[in-house]
Amino acid sequence: MSAAQKKIFLDLLHTMILVLSVILIVYISVDSINDRNFLENHDYMVFQFWVCVAFIFDFFVELWLSQRKWEFIRHRWYFLLLSIPYLNIIPLTGWLVTEEELYFLRFIPLARGALALSIVIGYISKNKFLGLLVTYSSILILVTYFAALIFYQKENSVNSGVTDYWDAFWWGCSQATTLGCDIYPVTAVGRILCCILSAMGIVMFPLFTVYATDAIQRYYSRKVDTTVNSHIVKP
Repeated sequence: MSAAQKKIFLDLLHTMILVLSVILIVYISVDSINDRNFLENHDYMVFQFWVCVAFIFDFFVELWLSQRKWEFIRHRWYFLLLSIPYLNIIPLTGWLVTEEELYFLRFIPLARGALALSIVIGYISKNKFLGLLVTYSSILILVTYFAALIFYQKENSVNSGVTDYWDAFWWGCSQATTLGCDIYPVTAVGRILCCILSAMGIVMFPLFTVYATDAIQRYYSRKVDTTVNSHIVKP
């Protein structure tokens, strides 16, 4: 396979993963907001199974096309673990899991889709640093969105401050930006999410400052180079 054919094939594969990831996000969002039992939703269980199959297919195709296979495995092994359809396997094995564990297992393929989504978005940028910034930013946004979904499901029945999903989303954004919020978690899951979002915000938001500083430095560097060159070519 030539380099051009390989690029076209990978672009098509990434597009498929993008579409499946977005549909999975929408599917889980609608079910979570409407408080539907996903285990009893046959369409969802079938869809998420085939999404997991597509993710596994994507992993092995990219491994096959990779020139440095061991390096690919070392950096992406967790993609394969996140692609396994645990929700479909557990009922067949007879494993005993709690309702809480099942609930969080549901988000595993969603995490795989979010990672793929962020990486593909990062590929769009030609600038390496900008691509890294876009990747981290998209991860932060997606984690905030999913955390708000979980927070809403766990808190809406016991927390008077959470009346709808948008209250939960406002809480998630406030925690991720470390601004604080007048909504306080009352469940253990809510408190854990609060810590996770705050920690991610503290780690990732300085990247925006670094990028802004780098962009300003590059702008003035180009401006100085242009000025110097214009003086050099003057007769």
